[in-house]
Amino acid sequence: MTPFVYDIGLNVSFRGITRRSGILFEGPAGWAEWSPFPEYDDGEAAAWLAAALEAAVLGHPEPVRDSVEVNAIVPALPPAQAAARAVAAGCRTVKIKVAARGQGLADDIARVAAVREALPDVALRVDANGAWNLDEAAAAMRALAGFSLEYAEQPCATVEELAALRSLGLGVPIAADESIRRAEDPLRVRDAGAADVAILKVQPLGGARACLRLAEELGLPVVVSSAVETSVGLRAGVALAAALPGLDRACGLETGRLLAGDVVVDPLVPIDGALAVRDVAPDPTLLARHRADADLTRWWLDRLERTRRIVEEQE
Repeated sequence: MTPFVYDIGLNVSFRGITRRSGILFEGPAGWAEWSPFPEYDDGEAAAWLAAALEAAVLGHPEPVRDSVEVNAIVPALPPAQAAARAVAAGCRTVKIKVAARGQGLADDIARVAAVREALPDVALRVDANGAWNLDEAAAAMRALAGFSLEYAEQPCATVEELAALRSLGLGVPIAADESIRRAEDPLRVRDAGAADVAILKVQPLGGARACLRLAEELGLPVVVSSAVETSVGLRAGVALAAALPGLDRACGLETGRLLAGDVVVDPLVPIDGALAVRDVAPDPTLLARHRADADLTRWWLDRLERTRRIVEEQE
């Protein structure tokens, strides 16, 4: 499995990053992506590699549906730009980033209000990526509750804060993301009564099959989300969403539009708010176009070698 290192710019800054890079490789079952964010240590990155190896060697689990509804993703943009992006996505559910660095609650309210005015009938979600403390989150939930939010994703960083916030009964359901995918014990969210919805991401959680097992153990409604991958990585997220026995909420898999390019000719972007469950394969011309430079390639290959040793020790 010869690794290929890609490097692709983003159309807009997202989660503080302006470029996305990672490794693609082909195994007997197809193509896979390994793209843990740079701040993840090798131990965390090992779960991402296990997920990629599963996709390349075992393939994806059998689907029970042939399409997956997705939410539009709106970065922390000014109100008018946020509304325009939400409308252009054509989805029936919209997730809006809030609590961005350098912005305040007034910015969040203005952004959510603009999207709600532009799309009065869609389901709205917000995602704070754990940036608020408990008091800040409570104030935000009170201010945003009037927009009829479907849920707030990871408003606080810790399970204890999520549970405390949920116990206040502020009218906004709570979804857990980082408290599941970056936790030593993801079941603490369930045991503490800290969430109404579980966000599952294939790469950080070790693969689609591990996610299916975790979903059953959590016993919560599940939303599958992505890690801002190319269409190769998104394919694994689509596979998980397609294989879940129950799926009654739109998934966070519209992130392909955030990238300024892709490695496949026909990228996984939604049509009428849904992604088809289909395989993808990189195009040689696009691979050449998005090949990382020598320094970045060396950085990724060194990281891969260190992480591969960790995975082998865990087997």
